Amino acid sequence: MRKSGDHDAPGTPAKPTRRKVMKGLGVAASGLALGTGISAALPRKDDEAAAMAIPEAGPWTPAAVHGHVDVTWSVDTSQKLVALTFDDGPMPKWTPMVHDVLDQERVKATFFLVGERLVRNARLVHGRMDRHEAGNHTWGHADLAVLSHQAACRQIHRAHAAIERITGKEPRHLRPPFGRLGGTTLSAAGQFGYSLTLWSIKMLEKTYEHDPPQLVDYIVDNTHPGTIVLAHDTGQPDRLVALRNLVPMIRRLRAKGFEFVTVSELMAASSPPPSKKGSS
Repeated sequence: MRKSGDHDAPGTPAKPTRRKVMKGLGVAASGLALGTGISAALPRKDDEAAAMAIPEAGPWTPAAVHGHVDVTWSVDTSQKLVALTFDDGPMPKWTPMVHDVLDQERVKATFFLVGERLVRNARLVHGRMDRHEAGNHTWGHADLAVLSHQAACRQIHRAHAAIERITGKEPRHLRPPFGRLGGTTLSAAGQFGYSLTLWSIKMLEKTYEHDPPQLVDYIVDNTHPGTIVLAHDTGQPDRLVALRNLVPMIRRLRAKGFEFVTVSELMAASSPPPSKKGSS
């Protein structure tokens, strides 16, 4: 993605901004909109293009500013920064619980929102996203890696439009459902100028379902500068063990000197790792 402050050489035609790219591509995407149900997003097994990383056999360049996609699971930084991320919402009961904790502890987080659920539950996030970042988790939680390029683009664009309209924030980061990068995940992300955000540690709710203090220890002991933590604000009941123990996790990490930031803030703090002595 193009960084603020970058300038084109004199006489060079202006490159399209990411917002213009999204709006331009949206004309085509809106004409092929998917159904409102998540089931409509399921891939077709006979889709011959599903395994392709680019949408056509001939030369292809995405409409975004750069012909590459950044993939991040953690950030190289010497600062004690950590990004909490929550996937799959918003959904009743769970999402308000998470926001209540984050408000109480004055913590920033990044929510990777499912577009269809956001439209259905928009009231859950009204007035609650000011300090937080909104990320794209597709329209219907579809596995982009097994969709055609067109279908993957529809999933991304439709969610993008809903997130921007309802939260007032333009998402910059895409988290592919299930963390699957194969097939058209990369080509579709490149089409819209998204960076892909994975994670470096996740809540192991099922492992520690009956031993919550051990889950807290696991997260606190394995969080390092630049860590991206994956949690969920909906799902199977065992996931509640993580949400109900966010407070001790947050307070213990703060006691170790960590600051909670959004994914974008974490990436902005990136610094190259020191070179090893004796390396060429």
